[in-house]
Amino acid sequence: MDGSFAHQDAPSDRPEPQIAPPDPVLAEAFSRPVEETDTLQRDPYAVPETEDAPEPDPWRDPASAASLSAPAVAIADDRGPASVGPKIGIRELIFGGRVHWWALATLGVLTLLIGMFGGLVGRWTAEVATPLHADTVRLEGEAPDSGDDPRTNVARVAKAVQKSVVTIEVRTAVDGGSGSGFIVDKAGYIVTNNHVISKAANDSKAKLEVVFFDRQRVPARIVGRDVKTDLAVLKVDDVADLTVSKLGDSADLQIGEEVIAFGSPLGLDKTVTSGIISALDRPVPLRPDADSDTDAVINAIQTDASINPGNSGGPLLNDDGQVIGVNTAGAMTGGGSIGLGFAIPINEAIPIANTLIKEGKVKHPAVGITASTVRNDRVFGAQVKDVAQGSPAARAGLREGDVITKFNGRPIEGADELTVGVRTSKIGEEVDFTYWRDGRYFDGEITPVSD
Repeated sequence: MDGSFAHQDAPSDRPEPQIAPPDPVLAEAFSRPVEETDTLQRDPYAVPETEDAPEPDPWRDPASAASLSAPAVAIADDRGPASVGPKIGIRELIFGGRVHWWALATLGVLTLLIGMFGGLVGRWTAEVATPLHADTVRLEGEAPDSGDDPRTNVARVAKAVQKSVVTIEVRTAVDGGSGSGFIVDKAGYIVTNNHVISKAANDSKAKLEVVFFDRQRVPARIVGRDVKTDLAVLKVDDVADLTVSKLGDSADLQIGEEVIAFGSPLGLDKTVTSGIISALDRPVPLRPDADSDTDAVINAIQTDASINPGNSGGPLLNDDGQVIGVNTAGAMTGGGSIGLGFAIPINEAIPIANTLIKEGKVKHPAVGITASTVRNDRVFGAQVKDVAQGSPAARAGLREGDVITKFNGRPIEGADELTVGVRTSKIGEEVDFTYWRDGRYFDGEITPVSD
């Protein structure tokens, strides 16, 4: 084919198209390459090799490769290698004139100032920040001047009575308990509280022991006990050299007087606490529970000396080491003492102990009434709830509804105080009392009998 279309031999009346020569640009782009190849396509990356091709210029052709060129101005470096000169000594530096005299003077002044400043800082830090460790310190205790002699009154009393106070332990098949007591006779008699030994009294298989100050354990027997006064007496046999407690007088005690409690709180034997007498003649009820059959109202000495469980039955002592009370109860919150302790006055404990040692039981005065506490805008006292027929109260003219306000010289503001008043009276001895009835006060006499 010589052209784009086949040559037609048949004559035609139409004019034949004339092919114009291609545009030079198109001819260059689409004409057959000079080299003999099998394709019409020209290598787009081929660069024509001409002798006059200019060198690549990165400023005009961004695709040109980076290259280094000669510096704009060539500087000739004709310096030779540096050589090490001779060393300068101190003498040449100072006396050889290498450094000016005023520079040396300035350097000396600066050196002096720096030295002075460093010395001041060192002195200040030595005084303000003391060292933590030192090998010149030695701690030594100073021996007391008096040796083993008691140095306080409490220590003197504690040393004097420690051998006369005992720990009492009760053990049953299921549980046990402990309390305190004090020796009242060389024959081995010991005073304590009834609620300390109640389990042993009500359980024939219980084991009852007394532990002395030197940890010697001895079996004990119950001589007698009284549930209405919470007192009991024990006896130990075949114990030599017993130390007997000194008994004092609780009739002339003063509020504010210093006292000392001795016993075994929580089983901790030979425990000493001290305080003062906070109040006297304080009625404190003691009711039966699972551990004790005591049913009493004690006419107590109140003290702020700590009395905890286990102190019960131990002695309350004055400054002379004399027993002025039997520690019996304590008000507690959270299981510990709060400074409200109560003791049975020794003047009330002695007759009970003597009777128990002599007879084994105690008889108490009674008047034949039951009462309850009443407090209203008209009267304070013990209101009679029941009067036994033929009793001293019935013979004295008391009847139900009367309010007793005084008994045997003691003001009565409740049923517990009436119980204490009756119990502290004597069987067969007439006592005075005052009662309120229908808005009026009356006086009477009553003679307690044995219960």
